Amino acid sequence: MVTLEVALALILFAVLATACVLAWLRRRPIGDGTEIERLQDRIWRMSESEERYRALVEATTDVIVQRDANGRITFANDGFGHLLGAEPLTLLGSTVQLEILEQGLRHQQADGVSRIEMQVRPVDGIPRWFSFIETPVTGPGGRTQWLRAGSDITERIESARSLDEARHRAEAANVAKSRFLATVSHEFRTPLNGILGMADLVLETGLDAEQRTYVEAVQTSGRALLTLIDGILDFSRIEAGRLDLSAEPFDVRAVVEGVVELLAPRAQDKGIEIAIDVADDVPTEVVGDADRVRQIVVNLAGNAIKFTNRGGVGVTMRWVEREIVLAIADTGPGIPDARIPILFEEFEQGDNSASTRHEGTGLGLAITRRLVSQMGGRIDARSVVGRGSTFTVHLPLPAGAVSESALPRISLDGRRILIVAESPYQAPFLARRLSRSGASAVVVPSLDAGLDALSGVYFDAVIADRSLGDESVRSLAAEARRCGVRCSLILLSPFDRREFGAPGAAGFDSYLIKPVRARSLFDRLLEPTSITASSDPAVGPAPGFDAVSPPKVKARGVPGIRVLLAEDNPINALLATRALERLGAEVVLARDGLEALVQLDRPNSRFDLALIDIRMPGIDGLETARRIRVSEAEHGLAPLHLVALTANTGREDERAAREAGFDAFLPKPLDLKTLPAILDRTTAAAA
Repeated sequence: MVTLEVALALILFAVLATACVLAWLRRRPIGDGTEIERLQDRIWRMSESEERYRALVEATTDVIVQRDANGRITFANDGFGHLLGAEPLTLLGSTVQLEILEQGLRHQQADGVSRIEMQVRPVDGIPRWFSFIETPVTGPGGRTQWLRAGSDITERIESARSLDEARHRAEAANVAKSRFLATVSHEFRTPLNGILGMADLVLETGLDAEQRTYVEAVQTSGRALLTLIDGILDFSRIEAGRLDLSAEPFDVRAVVEGVVELLAPRAQDKGIEIAIDVADDVPTEVVGDADRVRQIVVNLAGNAIKFTNRGGVGVTMRWVEREIVLAIADTGPGIPDARIPILFEEFEQGDNSASTRHEGTGLGLAITRRLVSQMGGRIDARSVVGRGSTFTVHLPLPAGAVSESALPRISLDGRRILIVAESPYQAPFLARRLSRSGASAVVVPSLDAGLDALSGVYFDAVIADRSLGDESVRSLAAEARRCGVRCSLILLSPFDRREFGAPGAAGFDSYLIKPVRARSLFDRLLEPTSITASSDPAVGPAPGFDAVSPPKVKARGVPGIRVLLAEDNPINALLATRALERLGAEVVLARDGLEALVQLDRPNSRFDLALIDIRMPGIDGLETARRIRVSEAEHGLAPLHLVALTANTGREDERAAREAGFDAFLPKPLDLKTLPAILDRTTAAAA
């Protein structure tokens, strides 16, 4: 494609060449007719070439005007004349100019050629944008003139400006959406804080069985509502581009194992199992966002439990080509092939029929896919109807500084271990882990098969699952003792622990709580001891829940500790006040930030801790914290322990709280079980 600069250069060349030939002819004596014809033919061809290139420029350029050093027009095309509403010939010799409304880009090259963008007002009054090239040319007598040629770029400029305006509107909408999310989060969580917190307080009072059932139903429904709200808000944050990922080292084994243990009671309530197997080469430490990895596992494993009514759920974690590979398998009903491609779409579920028994928004898998994608990973699903589903997540999380295996190499070479359990995941996972340590593990599904195995081969240890029934596991323990088995272990769910009684009374040396951690397994096999009232975490209930019922907040004395509570919501203020008072603290209530500052400025006032709500009328919690820190610095006071209370749970909210001077961050709904630890830290800091 011929550029405007090239076309202009060719025209100038043709014009100059024609002028030179004419000048040469004027100086040359006239020869014979043949030579004259030849010269005339050459002149004609050169004029034709000039016209051809002039036509090319006219076709590719809207406006052309040439001026001498005094600004007088020496040439103008029809396009320039049209802008001024005049014939080009009538413009020759004049100095008329286009009215410039706005000057745009201007760039001058080293060779003197300039590129200019400007908006002009033609004779019709409709503003137009033009892009001009201005270049010096040699005119008659060798004097320099200026040739300006341009094209109409109004459409391009207006499109670009429309895109800019649309981008600015989108950015403003995102900001507004973020403010809306913060407001909605606060407005939802504030009443939920009162509902769940008051339910916790009522459960601590003397209730009969019927009353306790009703209050626990309120508590369960409130938590279900909170889960739905969290899902909707997370999805909205992702849509608004407000979900940032951190990149910090964390123990990925502990995160995934913690999720499995957290979900275990939910699975056991349905009569199914959940188990985990972590490969030996998985790094102890990886770099990424621990909270979001936890959310991914909670969503996938929680979904698997929800849709599985028999069998169980198995979670495996491997390290493959510098990626964490998580697989969550279940023995549920499976998913038809036609539904798998849309599983990860918003508001879709595995079963979308009107008769579905499963609740939820259908956002869990959509959120999971977005999180995995943001981490640079991928998620796949495969399923067989009637046999279950497997979701596999690949997360490219680089290994951290502490990358060695979490467990030292434990050798069980030569050991033979019998596992008696009708179990789709826990028993095979135990056998797999034992085999990696050199042991020979045999899994059988029933009492009869276990007794047959014991009678035929010597085993060093027997592991029996209590789900086989009390009589069956007692028979296995007795037979193992008769056969000289060195170690007998029983597998118990947290709910089984108190019902079953002391394992020693049933003939077992020890017990393992499901889901079983590898550390607990090896501790029991290598150092079997009788179970009494042991509090060893390796053999006791899995961290995160009690063996029988959720832990209760027990009142205990914290003599002399004074707490300043700044909270404008009366229900939440009452909840926090009663909870703190039951822990032995003296509470002074402030209804807003200004009142909190007044309480702190009173003569001889002494506070050990301040719990300050972020959203309050007048002076909000962030500004209150800033003023407290400034006052402490000005008066040389020891810093007061400040804890932020907020219904806004985003990472940016926590960051803002810490930047304002808060030492800790408590999200709403307030978990009353966190308050004793806060008071303990406050007391320890003051000691």
